[in-house]
Amino acid sequence: MKMTARRPKRPLKTLALAAALSIPLGLTACSYSEELGRQQMLLVDPAALSQQGAQAWSQMKQTSKLSNDAAANARLRRIGNQIVAATNLGNQAWEYAVFEDKSINAFVLPGGKVGVTTGMMAFVANDDELAAVLGHEVAHVMANHAAERYSQSTLAQVGAGVIGAVTQNAESELAQTLGRYAAPALQVAVLMPYSRQHELEADRIGLDLMVRAGFSAKRGVNLWRRMAARGGSATPAILSTHPSDAARVQQLDAYIAARGYS
Repeated sequence: MKMTARRPKRPLKTLALAAALSIPLGLTACSYSEELGRQQMLLVDPAALSQQGAQAWSQMKQTSKLSNDAAANARLRRIGNQIVAATNLGNQAWEYAVFEDKSINAFVLPGGKVGVTTGMMAFVANDDELAAVLGHEVAHVMANHAAERYSQSTLAQVGAGVIGAVTQNAESELAQTLGRYAAPALQVAVLMPYSRQHELEADRIGLDLMVRAGFSAKRGVNLWRRMAARGGSATPAILSTHPSDAARVQQLDAYIAARGYS
């Protein structure tokens, strides 16, 4: 009688963990982005986020102090409209507002709501630098970054929740550790690097937009140089959702040279 070695059975908990890890993969809905030249995972229609963006925008305008500087607001709208004219997004209602805030910041909400602080308006040295800021923010909308981040975050939460549930009563110390640190590990290893990728993509697309709109890419990039000269946060790069100013400048300089921008 021929004897055959029996393969040891995999523990049920190991099988369950493997199944849990595979669940997010089965939920993905990928589409190719011409702007980015890569596949995107989108579990939500970008248009569906516009309503949420409009609600958040309305609330911000009610709870935050808006600048009554007519010249600053007119300048923001003028340059913002020039940037938008260089996109295929002119059919949506873009809104711009200057918020009273000394921090140097700008943001965009789904649906084309762009906010810039008085600190940023005072910091930019010329229209080219402001165009670099607005080009970057508009690029996030063009690239569907909000929808992609939403999808990434949703999958990470699902994955962490399932892993935690599966490993809750696991006897293996390794399995328990995996369950305990699943959420923070996903945050560092998946979500934050993806956000840095989005920032650099928005930088490159933003340069293309500002050049199409008639602004100087080289003068625009000086904004990031001056930010780098000011010094930044001591947060390690791996734990930051934004690339360092030095890394940003280096990559933008290389992109400008490759594209032959002035």
